[in-house]
Amino acid sequence: MVEEIAEEAGRDDDVNALRRDRDRKILLAVEQGDSAELSRLLDQLHPADVADIMEQVGERTRNLLLQVWGRDIDGEVLSELDEGIRAEVIEALPDEVLSEAVLDLESDDIVDLVEDLDEEQKDIVLDALPASDRLAVEQALSYPEGSAGRLMQREVVMAPEHWSVGQTIDFLREDPEDLPEQFYHVILVDPRLRPVGYVTLGKLMSMPRIKPLREVSEHSFRTVPVDLDEAEAAYIFNQYHLISLPVVDEDERLVGVITIDDAMSVLDEEHEEDMMLLAGVAEESSLSDTALETAKLRLPWLGVNLLTAILASMVIAMFEGVIAQVVALAVLMPIVASMGGNAGTQSLTVAVRAIATKDLTGSNVRRVVGREVLVGLLNGVAFAVVMGIVALIWFGSMKIGLVIGFAMVVNLVVAALAGIMVPVTMEKLGVDPALAAGTFVTTVTDVVGFFAFLGVASLVLL
Repeated sequence: MVEEIAEEAGRDDDVNALRRDRDRKILLAVEQGDSAELSRLLDQLHPADVADIMEQVGERTRNLLLQVWGRDIDGEVLSELDEGIRAEVIEALPDEVLSEAVLDLESDDIVDLVEDLDEEQKDIVLDALPASDRLAVEQALSYPEGSAGRLMQREVVMAPEHWSVGQTIDFLREDPEDLPEQFYHVILVDPRLRPVGYVTLGKLMSMPRIKPLREVSEHSFRTVPVDLDEAEAAYIFNQYHLISLPVVDEDERLVGVITIDDAMSVLDEEHEEDMMLLAGVAEESSLSDTALETAKLRLPWLGVNLLTAILASMVIAMFEGVIAQVVALAVLMPIVASMGGNAGTQSLTVAVRAIATKDLTGSNVRRVVGREVLVGLLNGVAFAVVMGIVALIWFGSMKIGLVIGFAMVVNLVVAALAGIMVPVTMEKLGVDPALAAGTFVTTVTDVVGFFAFLGVASLVLL
């Protein structure tokens, strides 16, 4: 086992060394203005890797890279860039280069690219598209932002429901250049273009030519309306293990399809957003932001945190006389606050994740709350015993041990309860349950913990 771990670590070191050597050669070509060498190096990389390099270098180096290589930039690189960097890169590209770069993109990637551009840049991209592609992109942009209509691609492979396997294969081979670059299903439609099923490519290629398409369609088939929230559409992918999902208009006619790569991108963005919001960081925050931009985004919730900290301090101030007489209380207070904060964060993380995946609902919230409270009680009793013994040994006082033990039980129970109820309440109010809920949970645990600890201390020790 040790040898296997060492061997794996060695391979990782080798990969990292190769990546560093590659990046060094790329930066050297940029500094030397060697466009031929830079194109050779970047052409070997996946567009996502090129985008990573452009995001990781500073603004000066990025602008220099665009000057040396910009005319060869691939539209897929633009689609992979972080939104903040993408706007900067697009601004630096000549109009004709930008137009050329987007021609080979699928409609969903073009929509993602242009929806955040200003009107002038948007017109430049749209004017470069063939009439049919422009119409598809403009139609997608007419749907609400963050909807299935914006997420879907308009390039769809469909066939009449009465066709056979052989007819469908012949149709696909008739003009392969008209097929999307990636697709996973042939969607079956009725005469009104309403989807009624789909067939996987694997099933299509393995069945006899005379087999009717209806007999080999998938049981997982379902559709979503164009105005459905993209996060809901992504949830359907994850819940039912789909690889593509047809999108229909108000008349239930097929207008596009969402593929698994786009759905996974949405899920990834949702998870990243939840992590940011839990920490009180704006969802649009990025490593590419300047120090001033980052400070502005973080300032509001730090201000909220300051106010809640003052509230906890006011509780402590109520018992300053007790603390002055029993100095041990000041030593032990951080332990009470830390244990409550950590316990609350644990429950909060579980709750926010469960709400996001729709595992925590009105039908099971009571059971989950009861379980978390019981967990808090069990952990509270366990650590109450530990801290009681520690206080007895440290300060030679059984009373101090009893006080902190009681506070530990109360605080961990309240922390578990707050960790569930705060995000559930925020969701009921129509607020994102991840929206800095940690700040409110920590406030509850600090206030209750200090009040229980110092309040009982004032009764028992004085």
